[in-house]
Amino acid sequence: MLGVPPTLPSTTAAAPLLRIGSLPAAAVLPLTAALLVTVPVFLQAPWVRSAPMAAALFTIPLVAIALLLERHGRGQWQELGVLLVGFSGSWLGGCLFWGWCRLHPALHLPVEAFALPLAVAGLGGRWRLAGAFYLGSLLGTATTDGVIAAAGLMDLWPQVLNAPLTEAPLLLQSAALRVLQPWPLTLVSLAASLLVGIGLRLWRRGGPWRVGAAALATTLGVDALFLAASLLAPQLSGLI
Repeated sequence: MLGVPPTLPSTTAAAPLLRIGSLPAAAVLPLTAALLVTVPVFLQAPWVRSAPMAAALFTIPLVAIALLLERHGRGQWQELGVLLVGFSGSWLGGCLFWGWCRLHPALHLPVEAFALPLAVAGLGGRWRLAGAFYLGSLLGTATTDGVIAAAGLMDLWPQVLNAPLTEAPLLLQSAALRVLQPWPLTLVSLAASLLVGIGLRLWRRGGPWRVGAAALATTLGVDALFLAASLLAPQLSGLI
C-alpha cells in the first residue's frame, strides 16, 4: 500500500466537487470514509447478532447503489459510489465473521481480508478510492488483532462471547483491565503511534490516500472508544 508513488493522480482534480454545507469539498470524502468506519459499531453489530443473513444480504443493495453512483453520478457523487464499493467489502467481511465465525478469533483477519486481492488491484485504476478505504480499514483491524494476540488476550475473546449475559460484561471488563498492564499497554502505545505515523504519511500523499488515512485514523479512534466502553460500561461496548 505504501509503495505506490506519491504522484498517483487524484480522481478529484478535474471533477466538479460536491459541497455539503460549509465543508470544503476536499474534506467530504475523508469525512464520509470516517463516518462509514463507525457504521459497524452502531448498526452492523446489533444487526448481525439478531439477523446475520439479512445483514449479509444487505451487501447486494449496497453494491447496487454504489455502482449506480459510480456509473451515473458526477464529480464526488461518482467518487462516493467508488468509496461505497470499498465499504461494501468491509461490510460483507464483517457480516461473515460476526455472523458465523465470531467464536474463532484466528479467522477474523482472514475473513475480513477476503477482498484483499481486489482492493490491491483496484489501486491501479478507477477503483483506487475503494481500495484505499478497504486497505485502511483492514490495516487497522490487522493491527488490533496483532496487539490482542501479542498481549496474550486472544483466548479471552471466545470466553466473553460464550459467557451468559450476566457474566459477559465482567469478563470483558477484566480483559480490558489487562490491557492496562505494562506489556499490553506498551504494545497498544507502539501500535497506535505506528498507525498515526502511517496515517499522516498517507494523508500527505493526497488524493485517494486521504480516504485510506481517514479510515485508518477512525479505526484507531473506534478501538479507543471500545476500550473505554469495556472499562466503564462493558454492556455498551457492542461486543456483547
